[in-house]
Amino acid sequence: MTARDYPRIVVPPPGPKARAIVDRDAQWTSTCYIKEYPLVVARGQGVMVEDVDGNRYLDFMAGIAVSSTGYGHPKVVAAVKDAADRFLHICGSDFYYEGMAALCERLARVAPGSTKKRVFLTNSGTEAVEAAIKLARHATRRTAIIAFRGAFHGRTTGAVTLTSSKARQHAGFGPLLPDVHHVPFAYRYRCQFCADEPACNRGCIDVIEKELFTRQLDPRDVAAIFVEPIQGEGGYIVPPAGYLPALRELCDRHGILLVADEVQCGVGRTGKMFACEHEGVEPDILLTAKGLGSGMPIGAMISRESITTWETGSHGSTFGGNPVCCAAALATLDLVEGGLMANAARMGERLLARAEALKEKHACIGDVRGRGLMVGMEFVKDRTTREPAGELVHDLVQRAFRQGLLLLGAGKSTLRLAPPLVLDQNDVDTAMDMIDTCLAELD
Repeated sequence: MTARDYPRIVVPPPGPKARAIVDRDAQWTSTCYIKEYPLVVARGQGVMVEDVDGNRYLDFMAGIAVSSTGYGHPKVVAAVKDAADRFLHICGSDFYYEGMAALCERLARVAPGSTKKRVFLTNSGTEAVEAAIKLARHATRRTAIIAFRGAFHGRTTGAVTLTSSKARQHAGFGPLLPDVHHVPFAYRYRCQFCADEPACNRGCIDVIEKELFTRQLDPRDVAAIFVEPIQGEGGYIVPPAGYLPALRELCDRHGILLVADEVQCGVGRTGKMFACEHEGVEPDILLTAKGLGSGMPIGAMISRESITTWETGSHGSTFGGNPVCCAAALATLDLVEGGLMANAARMGERLLARAEALKEKHACIGDVRGRGLMVGMEFVKDRTTREPAGELVHDLVQRAFRQGLLLLGAGKSTLRLAPPLVLDQNDVDTAMDMIDTCLAELD
């Protein structure tokens, strides 16, 4: 496939075949599904997605950062087929197979830090979060958990209690998990402590000790702090240098476990295997999923051996670590370590540079930030007031879709750029040219 084969719109989406499937879906699926735009996928290859009417799109959202090796990577597909030919399932909580042992060893070895790790495999990132909540409370014999405003950790009852990105994700589901406390994240562009200062003053960390621990919560009751090294749904927010190490130090002072939720930012997306490596931080527990299986459902909780103290049978999963999914994850890690992680770093530099250039050209772009192929462009109505321009992001995403570019928003008014790690510089330039054109049309 050549670069000229995509993007290509042959019929305005949704075409007739797509509309029929959309209508059928609307009759039978649960009302909770979001459905960002009427994309009805027929197949994919690399960074190209083709719909049922023959339209071809350049994908810059990767199924929310899931399709890390692109669509239909031959090595991943071959691994899946080989595993499926041998056996589809045996419960890893109760029995043994090589793929599960191999993946757990691989993840333990690539995790940040020098301490020995142990791995629990899940079906998703949310399940990894739930496992971490349980392990943190069990290991510390403490109950309280601290999370951050703007965070997204999933939608099951425990995970959604930690989530703090949209009120509708909590509405009508209470009471949620008790003893969970939210504090400000290091959101420099909108920080209540240092947004207009020349450098980060880490006021958002100071407030934990000076306010939360002084007035509301004894730190001796805190089991863990859950943090996304780069906030995902909250707006692709990269904390300032030194923030994560300072959070690590705070945890160490009070015997609190640090849990790094790398469900979206891990597996090579930022140019390193895990985003916390950019700051040299070793978390006590690290969570991964999304891109780990190149689209196959698998996640993992990687924890320091010294805290993995729960007893046999205290936690488990019927399908977590499914053998076919383990095979996909092992193939994915081979590809990420074999060149895609380095490609994410190179293409990420180009993507950030192009995004910065668009910021200079379009006054509606207030901030550009990111690492590797996890880049956010925040849109505002006015750069002085920084009032979010959420409607503009929505209109941009919809217009880009109609022209053959797949995008998603994040936060109140951020465009998230999270393409598969296999893209090349032509893909970067094509996507950014299309965003430029769409913005000119919306001005």
